[in-house]
Amino acid sequence: MANEDQGWEWQPGIPRWVQVYEEIKRQIETGELLPDDQVPSVLQLQAIYGIATATGQKVHRALRADGLIFTSPGMGSFVKAQGK
Repeated sequence: MANEDQGWEWQPGIPRWVQVYEEIKRQIETGELLPDDQVPSVLQLQAIYGIATATGQKVHRALRADGLIFTSPGMGSFVKAQGK
C-alpha cells in the first residue's frame, strides 16, 4: 500500500493511517521486518505513502500501543521482539 504514484491505491472508506498501520503490521508479521529492524520514520512514511506528518505520527502511536514497535529517542523506531 503506497500512494497512487507508486502503483498503490487507497481503499475508500478506510482511514489512511489504518491502511499504513496494517501494511507495517503485515511486514512485521510476515518477517519482512524482523525484531530490531528500524521501521520507517514519520518523514519516511510521508515520502513513501504521501501522508501528512500527523498521520505518520498516528501510525507510530498505534504500532507502539499494540506492542509492535518501540522507540529509542534519537535513534528511531524499531520492531519489538514478540513476547517481550
